[in-house]
Amino acid sequence: MCIACRQMQPKSSLIKVVKSPLGAVAIDDTYKLPGRGAYICKESQCIEKAIKKRLLNKSFSANIVQEVYSELEQQLK
Repeated sequence: MCIACRQMQPKSSLIKVVKSPLGAVAIDDTYKLPGRGAYICKESQCIEKAIKKRLLNKSFSANIVQEVYSELEQQLK
């Protein structure tokens, strides 16, 4: 389920962001990294909403560094 639009989507149409057990947050292109995951649609409005409202901070209950949000912006291009 996308954290921005709250819609169920097939895994192939979602971007997976993972917080590892050690606390590192990264975009998981392989869908296989261990840890807690959050998914965002590959739609531009969902990515923009996740960045603007800092939804990853809420999903992971942590302060997420700007580099992760910058990587999400790269997904728009």
